[in-house]
Amino acid sequence: MSNKVQTNKAPAAIGPYSQAIITGNLIFTSGQIPLDPDTGVLEGDNITDQTHRVCKNLEAVLTEAGSSLKSAVKTVCFLADMSDFAAFNDVYAQYFTEKPARSCVAVKALPKGALIEVEVIAEKE
Repeated sequence: MSNKVQTNKAPAAIGPYSQAIITGNLIFTSGQIPLDPDTGVLEGDNITDQTHRVCKNLEAVLTEAGSSLKSAVKTVCFLADMSDFAAFNDVYAQYFTEKPARSCVAVKALPKGALIEVEVIAEKE
């Protein structure tokens, strides 16, 4: 049995999916792009600002689900440009202090012209 997670402290889904799903002791977030949760508009025009927004959105979803970034066990990160990798890592490390397993790949394009998208698997706290 699974439960859907919904919070207005993170952007609403822009398609037919949930912000996250809880099943058992695990939380699976959908990918977050750097949308402002109040306006639904892309926030920031550089990888640093966009990574901060994505991490804050993920924090909000995980908090609603009864967890936090510290309980992340795996992340999947998508970058529109791999030349942003170092700057992305600098911000990512500020939020994911427990160093979960991670994949990071470059993609051709992301929704709404975002530079980054991140999804998380975390344990409930």
